[in-house]
Amino acid sequence: MILVLKAAPARFLCYVQRLLVFAIVLGLMTNYSSAAQPKRQIRYGVIGDSYSNGEGATPEQSWPALLTRHLQREGMDIKLVANPSVTGWTTQQAIDRELPIFRQAKPDFATLLIGVNDWVQRVSEPTFRRNIGYLMDQMLAELGPQRRLLVVTIPDFSVTPSGPEYARGRNIFKGLAAFNKIVAEESARRGLPVADIFGVSQRMRDDRSLVAADGLHPSAKAYAQWEEVIFPAARELLSK
Repeated sequence: MILVLKAAPARFLCYVQRLLVFAIVLGLMTNYSSAAQPKRQIRYGVIGDSYSNGEGATPEQSWPALLTRHLQREGMDIKLVANPSVTGWTTQQAIDRELPIFRQAKPDFATLLIGVNDWVQRVSEPTFRRNIGYLMDQMLAELGPQRRLLVVTIPDFSVTPSGPEYARGRNIFKGLAAFNKIVAEESARRGLPVADIFGVSQRMRDDRSLVAADGLHPSAKAYAQWEEVIFPAARELLSK
C-alpha cells in the first residue's frame, strides 16, 4: 500500500508533463500554420463614370488610383484590378457594360460613384433608385460575405464654369441633392457606408485650380481632395 501511494504522484506528474509538452507543441504548430499562410491580396474594383476614371486629369491621378496607393502606404496589400468607368455613362450603361467587367475581375472590395449623367439625361428618380439599388445588389453578390462596398456621393458640378450649360432650365444643386438622397437611402437600406464628397466638391466654385481645363471636370488637385474624404471610410471598411 505504501509503495502505491508513493508511485501515484510520480505517475500523475509524468502525465501532467506530457500534457504540457503536447500543449506547447500544438501552440507552436498553430502559430507556424498562421504565419505560413500569407494574407490574401485585396482586389479592388470600381464602377462609375467620369468622376471615377479621372476625366480632366489622368487615370493615375483619379481618386481610385490615389486611394489604392494611399492604402498601400498604410501597409495594405491591395491592387486596383478593374476600373471600367466611362465618361458620360449612366447607371443603365454601368449595368449593361461595366458589371460584366467587374464580375470578371473578381474583386473583394469596391467603390460605387455614379448618377450625375442620369440627372443630366433626365432619368427619373424612380428609375435611378431602381438602377442604383440593382448595382449595389449585384456588386455585393460578387464581393462575398464581407460586403466591402463603399458608396460615394455625386459631386456638385453646378459650381464649375461650364456646369450651368447642363442645367436645361433645372436647378442642378437641388437635382443632385435629390439624387444623393436616393444614394444615401439605398445605401442605408443595405447597411453600406457612404463617403460624402458633395461638400468638398463645392470648393471648385472659389478655387479654379480645382477645375480641369474643360471647365467642367475636377482637376488632379480636386481629385486628391476627394480622396482625402474617401480614404478614412475605405480604411475603416477594410479593417473590419
